[in-house]
Amino acid sequence: MTTPRLPLTLGAATLLLVTNLYGATTARADGGDPSVPPGTEPSASAPVKIDPTDPDLKLPEGATLAAPKVLDIKSVVEDQSGDERRTDTNTDVTFALQAEVLFSKDSAKLSEAAKARIGAIADEIRKQNPTQVRVFGFTDNLGTSAHGDVLSRQRANAVQGVLDQDLNDPNITFDVRGYGEQYPIADNSTEEGRKKNRRVEVTFPRTGS
Repeated sequence: MTTPRLPLTLGAATLLLVTNLYGATTARADGGDPSVPPGTEPSASAPVKIDPTDPDLKLPEGATLAAPKVLDIKSVVEDQSGDERRTDTNTDVTFALQAEVLFSKDSAKLSEAAKARIGAIADEIRKQNPTQVRVFGFTDNLGTSAHGDVLSRQRANAVQGVLDQDLNDPNITFDVRGYGEQYPIADNSTEEGRKKNRRVEVTFPRTGS
């Protein structure tokens, strides 16, 4: 049975224009955009150059062109349960799975149901035919930071192992990391927020149709 999905975007469209959203490049747990580890910032195409003196460009008298901006088109769709979230940008696709639907508490052992969910992500990866896939693990801020780092990496490794087996593609390189409590996407002061932060994200470029 297919779980109904709930668009989390503003307005009737499912596209959200994001301008300069990913400015932070230094790993920090307390600032910047917390959901974007260093080196993973989406990069939209450079703006098309426009000649302000072009006679075909109709500007009101005395008007000037504003500075060009790079816009990234971002679409976010989440299960009504919140267990899974898909984010599409100009360049990448990211699936975020909450740890509870993959693992038991404080465990990195995948259930059979979890493997089926990961298999569905593998099907999406095949459609894009990428050469690199990122698998990042994250935890909440309970317990020690060192334990969170280890557990998040173990969980990322477990998800990568299933993806590698399902895809069986020697041309794909995996980038696997455990970030522990870094880069939270919700408030760690509530259990609802901590649940969202305990997750594994799978990201791959949009190279196919």
